[in-house]
Amino acid sequence: MGWDWMNPWFDQLGDLFVRAAAARKVGIDAPRLEPSLAEELLELARVTAHSQERRFAPLTCFMAGVAVERLRRADTGATPEEVAAYLHSVRLELETEPRQAS
Repeated sequence: MGWDWMNPWFDQLGDLFVRAAAARKVGIDAPRLEPSLAEELLELARVTAHSQERRFAPLTCFMAGVAVERLRRADTGATPEEVAAYLHSVRLELETEPRQAS
């Protein structure tokens, strides 16, 4: 899947988060998605939707974002590629778990 067609939309979404934070008198940097991270998040959502319950996929990605932010706050200096590898390792664990009954 190509990334180029999605990138402008996600850039606009990042700017929207900045404006929403500013309306609350908080300054944040616009969140940006690196292609390697975007691909891994999409795969994580796919595995979740197919191995657990479809509606868990967005929440799984939200939790991944929280975990990545905590990893970054731990000052690991992780590059986007290392963060993608971190998410990849979690996805591999999920792929080996048995499917939950819905």
